[in-house]
This record gives sequence, C-alpha cells and structure tokens, in this order.
Amino acid sequence: MNYKIVELQEKTVVGISARTSNSSPEMPFDFKKEFKSLYQPKTAPELIIVPPITYAAVRGEGDPNEEGGAYKSAIGVLYGILYTIKMSKRGEHSIDGYFDFVVPPLEGFWDNIDYSHKERFKWISVLRLPDFVTEEVFEWAKEEAARKKKIDCSSAEMLTIDEGLCVQGMHIGNYDSEPQTVAAMDAFLVENGYANDFTDKRLHHEIYISDPNKCSEEKRKTIIRHPIVTI
Repeated sequence: MNYKIVELQEKTVVGISARTSNSSPEMPFDFKKEFKSLYQPKTAPELIIVPPITYAAVRGEGDPNEEGGAYKSAIGVLYGILYTIKMSKRGEHSIDGYFDFVVPPLEGFWDNIDYSHKERFKWISVLRLPDFVTEEVFEWAKEEAARKKKIDCSSAEMLTIDEGLCVQGMHIGNYDSEPQTVAAMDAFLVENGYANDFTDKRLHHEIYISDPNKCSEEKRKTIIRHPIVTI
C-alpha cells in the first residue's frame, strides 16, 4: 500500500501580526483551520507525526455518560478556564501576547478501555491552550473561573503531551461503534509494518469534532489517534 507520513511543522502564533494566511486580523485564530492535519484527517487511516501540544487538563476515572459525574464536571472546568482566557479581552486583566481564538474542540486521552465496563475508564480530558498561555496566566484563569462561575477548578493543570508518530482516522458514528474504526487502523498498521505503542504516557486519543448536543449519533465525527512504533 502507498502512503505518506504527515509531518506537522507546528506554527507558533505570537500575536495578531503573526497570524497565518488562513486568518485575518479581524478573525479569531482557529486551530482546526490552521492545523488541518491534526483536526481534519480522512476517514481512512493515515500516519502523522504530532508535535508537543500544551493543554488545559483534568484527570479522572469513571463512566463519561454519568449525569453529574466526574467526567462532565471536568468538562465544565475546562471550558470555564478556556472561556475565561478568551474573554479576558473584555476585562481589565491584560495578558501578554494575547490574540483572540476559537476555543478548540474537546479532546480526551483514555486508558483501561472496556466498553462493557465504562465505570472503569481512566481519562484525561483536555482543551488545547494558545501559545501565549503561561503558568501564571493559567493560574489566574483557574482562580477567575472559580470565582465567577462558582466551580472548583483546583483539579485543572497545564499538561504538555508529545505524541510523536501516530496513526489516526476520522470515525463517523456513535462512540460505541468506535471499535470498527480502531480495527481498520490496526489492519493498516499490520499491512504497513507498524504496531500500536500504548504505555502509561502514550494513550488512546479522541478529538470530538462534532458537538453531541447538536449532531445526531450517526453523523458524529470523532478523530481517533493511536501512538505507534515501527516493527
């Protein structure tokens, strides 16, 4: 089979003057449009080298569908922090290097995956952070989100993940049918001399392109990405 590895050269956005060609100074920076290899893969499996990316992250375990559970609470914390950073442009708190941005899609790194026992899932829920977010900015955003939204943000952390060589594909359908896409990815690896390389640092990765509240299950788009190694 003929294929190519997409080696992504990360773009560093320092300010409005450094916007890439896909953005105008009047438009918020959109990670999905600027990094198409990361956020708009084909349905068929493909290889990609992913650079280090820094996220706002919350770790936990349990069934992600549980109402009022830890997973849904974590998502509330992440969005609270990201929107606090985004909307700082309207407040008195000045952030060096700030540029407006579209809040990136929710992502998750998953371990102990057994669809028959979702209560055993271990996960790290994440939202990508713009480059201008420092530890100081992040701690301010946590405190501000906690104060304004009356939520506990103490579990949130800045987390940099270097995925490196991976296989990825776009899954279309409900989350419980993901094993079908994973099976196609595994077959692609065998055919091309690669193998999955799961460790406690290299995990099953999902990127939720579709909003489940606005999209029917059969049309949901979820990127699935697995760490791999040459064999």
